[in-house]
This record gives sequence, C-alpha cells and structure tokens, in this order.
Amino acid sequence: MNQESIFWQLVQQLVIEKDYRIIHISSEQKEVWLEGLSNKKAPIIRLYRYDLDWSTWLQRDLEYVSQQVVEFKKQLGKRSLQAVNIYVSTYPPVDDWEFRVKDPYEKNKVTVSSIVLHEGNRDQSVAQISSFIGTELNVDNYKEMDEMEIFHLKETILTTSQQKVNKEKQLFQQGKPFFTYIFILFHLIMFYILETNGGSQNPETLVKYGAKFNQAILEGEWWRFFTPIVLHIGMIHLLLNTMALFYLGVAVERIYGNFRFLIIYLFAGFSGSLASFVFSPSLSAGASGAIFGCFGALLFLGIVHPKIFFRTMGANILVLIGINLAIGFTIPGIDNAGHIGGLIGGFLASATVHLPQHKKYLHRLFGLVIAVGATTFMLNQGFHAENPAALLNQAEKQIQEGNLQEARNTLSALEGKEENFPQMLFYLSYINLEEGKVEEAIRQLEKLVSLEPDLHEAHYNLSLAFVKQEEWEKALDSINKAIELDSSGENYINVRTEVRKQLDMD
Repeated sequence: MNQESIFWQLVQQLVIEKDYRIIHISSEQKEVWLEGLSNKKAPIIRLYRYDLDWSTWLQRDLEYVSQQVVEFKKQLGKRSLQAVNIYVSTYPPVDDWEFRVKDPYEKNKVTVSSIVLHEGNRDQSVAQISSFIGTELNVDNYKEMDEMEIFHLKETILTTSQQKVNKEKQLFQQGKPFFTYIFILFHLIMFYILETNGGSQNPETLVKYGAKFNQAILEGEWWRFFTPIVLHIGMIHLLLNTMALFYLGVAVERIYGNFRFLIIYLFAGFSGSLASFVFSPSLSAGASGAIFGCFGALLFLGIVHPKIFFRTMGANILVLIGINLAIGFTIPGIDNAGHIGGLIGGFLASATVHLPQHKKYLHRLFGLVIAVGATTFMLNQGFHAENPAALLNQAEKQIQEGNLQEARNTLSALEGKEENFPQMLFYLSYINLEEGKVEEAIRQLEKLVSLEPDLHEAHYNLSLAFVKQEEWEKALDSINKAIELDSSGENYINVRTEVRKQLDMD
C-alpha cells in the first residue's frame, strides 16, 4: 500500500471520526497539524508525509516540531502541552535512527512523542499512535488508493474541516451588537444627569434617581431592582463598568442575538439587585450585576459547547471571574452579593432562552423553572420580617421617626451578628448617644471603625461622642479621619474647628 494512502486515511480518521480539527496544512499538503482539545493525552497531532533519508534531518525536524508546539502552548494559554508527531515515510532513515524517537522530546514544558510509520511497521505504528492518543484507530479499513481516490479523499477531509470552522464562526455571529451600545449610552446620559443634579456620589441624588435603596424597595418601589443598572457612583466606577460592558456585552450579543441578550442582561441586572437587597443593607448602584450576567452567559456557552469555549475564551473567562470575585471579597465597599447574583442570573437566563438555533425546549423549561423558583425564594427572603437587611432598614426608619426604643428592639434580633452586619452598630451607637449612654456608644463606634475603617460617618459620630466626654485629642483624631475620608462634609469642618478651639483654650 502506498504511503500517501496511509497518510490521508490517518488524517480522515482523526478529522472525521475522532473530532480533530485542522489548524494548519502546508501549501503542498504534505504537513497537517490537528487540534483536539478534548483529548488530554494528545491535544496536538502533527502528521508529515516525507520520505526520510538521514536521521540528522529527523533530529532537526524534531526541534522544529517542539518549537511549534511551544507556540501552540502559548496560544492556548496552557502551562504544558503534549503532542504526537507522526512521520509517514516509505522507508525508515538509512542510518541509525530509533534512538532519536525512542523517548519523548521534552523542552519548554512541551512533550512531543514521535513515530516513524513506514512500509515495514504499519500495523505496529498505528497501534502505537492509538496508544499515544488514547483512542483506537481502525487499521483494518485502510485500503490501496489511486491518485484520483486520494484527491477526492483530501477534498472530503478539507470540506469537512471547513464546515466545522464555519459552524464555529456562525456560533459567534448570531447578531450585531445593538442593545450593548444602547446601555452604554444610558450609562453616559444618567451619569451626566447625576453629576448635574447633586453628584453621582451623593446618596440623596442616587436615591432620587433609582439606586438600590432597601427601605424604598420594602415600601413598594420594585423598579429599583432595575434602575441601578444604568447608574454609577463616580467616574472610575462608570469607566470600569462601561469598558467591561463594551467587551463582554458585544461578545454575548453576537453569540445570543439581540433580544436574547436583552433578556439575559436585564434579568442578570435584576438578579444582582435582588441579591444585594437580600444580603446587603447598603445603598448601591451600577451595572456590575448585569455585567457578571454576561460572564454567566459565557459560562452557559461553555456547558453547551465546551470544546469551542475552552479553545477560544474559556480559560480567560474563568480567570476573569475568579479575579473579580476575589477583588469583591477582599476590598471593602464592593457589593459582591450583587456580582454573584448577577452571575447566577445571567446563567439561568441563558439556560432559559438558550443559544440561537437550539430548540432544546425541555432544557429551556427546566432553566425557566429554576430561574422562577430562585427568584421567588429570594423575594420571599428579602421581604421576610426576619431578613437582616429588612430589619436594618426597619430600624433606620424607626430612628428617623424618633421611635428609638422600637428601633432598639428591632436591632436586638441581630444581636451577636455585628461582624456580618456592622451597620447595626452604627444605629445602636446613635440610639445610645441620643439617650446619653456615651460610653456604650463609644465602645460600639470603636468596634464599627475597626470593622469598617472607611465609614466616615462612624468616625464623625465617634468624634461627637468624644466631645461629649470632653476627650478633645481623641475627638480631633476621629474628626480628622472623617474629613480625610470625606472632605466635602461641612458639618465635619465645623466640628473640627470647635474641637481645635477647645484644645487651644486648654
């Protein structure tokens, strides 16, 4: 049997039957590089149809192949990579050559196992190839082919390979970005409105224009689950989220199409706000939950098309998710509950709408049931009287109405949970200050600033408590810290002026 037949029938089995894809083919069609990331034993295979002569050429080529695999390793973002290098030759080299391919060629964290398949060892070499790649190649089906048959076989292989490539490309071209740009425009418009009406970092302005404010939600302003998606607190927040939306939103909208993307983005934003409502009493705004929903949509793509996902963006997406969640857990002030809620919401919404041209009605129904069930559960938790966030909001309202004892009773339900809900210390210290229990208030505020060192209001109240005790040095230290964190507070400046006067008098 001529070796040209063997060469192309090997390629046929790997491409058509074993799900490898052609990543490079030389102009003379003698060298073919294949990729099959689902095969951990041999994700890269190189086949070369060449009649070997001297083993020194073989050694030089092994070094070339090793370097090429190193480049593939970099492109795939892998720490190490294995490859199988197959020479299809009429005869083996004329000199001593076996020692050159006896052991794998290892260099720069790549391992290249080489096989010389020639007329005298066909069956043995095919069995060896099967062992290396972890899947059996059917040598019994190989047959002698003339030039025309080989030509048609090559055409079939190349056509099949191109169809796979086209199918993969089509997956990323289901829609042109539209709603991504609409949301970016909303970001900019709303930021301008916030800045010209009190400032994007002004809590009153944020509440006025729809930030997530638990007390307002508890009073029936349900739209605050959605409006925070287009509000941002400060220029850096706006820039980071808008850039993330531009890159992730465009990718997700191309994959899922316009209206699927709209559903995914809005539901993820809602889910992020809902999770924040349940787990965080703080005022919040931003597109982060919806953007994490885009991550969730890409993870769902990875479930449906794992090979394509990991070959294209998978490793980078997983790293980005990990980094962002880690930042959320380590840097105070970041609403990680909203991030995780958006991530889950985006995944569930993607499971419900599914990818274009994927009917999968039973799977979509299952995704819808899970999404509705999770939403119902979270809403019940958020509006339940024993929800910590709801209790804190109830206490805040009672304090604003002057019902201090009722507020104290409400906060008693959170006793022992100060570290998880430090805001209760702020409310309790305020009540104690109002009731003249200054030492107790100082103890609570000192614990609060140890838990939340960037909470300028706590340093301000601590300064007022020290003033009541006439501990002027401590009062000055606390008010200076409050001004360092927020220099815009006029009350803070006035308190510092009064404290300095007292110190000068002393």
